[in-house]
Amino acid sequence: MTDALKRLSDEGVAIWLDDLSRKRITSGNLAELIDASHVVGVTTNPSIFQKAISGGDGYEEQLADLAARRVTVDEAIRMITTADVRDAADILRPVFDATDGQDGRVSIEVDPRLAHQTRPTIAEAKQLAWLVDRPNTLIKIPATKAGLPAITEVIGRGISVNVTLIFSLERYREVMDAYLAGLEKAKAAGQDLSKIRSVASFFVSRVDTEIDKRLDKIGTDEAKALRGKAALANARLAYQAYEEVFSGERWEALENAGANKQRPLWASTGVKDPAYPDTLYVTELVAPNTVNTMPEATLLATADHGEITGDTIQGTYEQAKADLDALEALGISYDDVVQLLEDEGVEKFEASWNDLLKSTEAELNRLTPSEA
Repeated sequence: MTDALKRLSDEGVAIWLDDLSRKRITSGNLAELIDASHVVGVTTNPSIFQKAISGGDGYEEQLADLAARRVTVDEAIRMITTADVRDAADILRPVFDATDGQDGRVSIEVDPRLAHQTRPTIAEAKQLAWLVDRPNTLIKIPATKAGLPAITEVIGRGISVNVTLIFSLERYREVMDAYLAGLEKAKAAGQDLSKIRSVASFFVSRVDTEIDKRLDKIGTDEAKALRGKAALANARLAYQAYEEVFSGERWEALENAGANKQRPLWASTGVKDPAYPDTLYVTELVAPNTVNTMPEATLLATADHGEITGDTIQGTYEQAKADLDALEALGISYDDVVQLLEDEGVEKFEASWNDLLKSTEAELNRLTPSEA
């Protein structure tokens, strides 16, 4: 079942799992996916933790201990989530060592309520790195305007970062610039640049979901012909931007000092429209030095029937630009779509976090011992 996944890995695509739970850790499932399915990393987000912890499987004892200590709900969530990330990082440590730190990584996100605040995001990133205390952690910072200077500051301190919620090509270029500025800051401070790693999470399926909805409203044959093309075009042009930025003079000076490229990571790769192949955002986004983080269903679908035909990004840029231009010609504003998706992305993660706060608080209240 894993031939397609091996071929994907051989093409230079790192396969990461977009999911984590305590049950996945304690049952041996994560270790099995690493051994049998070429999984070399894990990403988490507030929605993933909300689902895992609210499901309750494996968290009862820790919740009872936290309730006995009468910790705040915010502290409880951080203790629970960092414990899962720490354990997953330990399971992935052999991959981290074997790949000289490139893979074997586990991502944990700053509190989404801080997405539009630079200074608290920096403070939270430092705290998370300290709490997890594993070299193979990536701290996730959203690519909001406030997030950009936070990325530079955190990278400058030698903390590896997964930049998340990237939808637009312009913002992606700003993210790469923030990363390079952080490396320059780290270099000036005498940091070992070879130890700093970063990925830029470029979201895929949500672009098609929003643009297809607008195309369906237009309803013409021309509009229908563009369904399912926007997300791939957007991601492919992002890879073109990556190639440009990480080949210029500014990058070369950092590379000579030991710096690592910030790899593009394809996120939100589960297909939302059943009319599309369930492996669409895997098989059509193959290129060297990329990461594809997949929900388990997408991982299994790729293993079962994914057709990996080699590089499906390089050489597509002209067509990708034509597809996005055709959308603009129909009156669909790219800038409007990507800004909406960024705003919604932050709101969704914040809503998941608030749901998690409520459900965890209810559990803590239930488990808090009565005064004797």
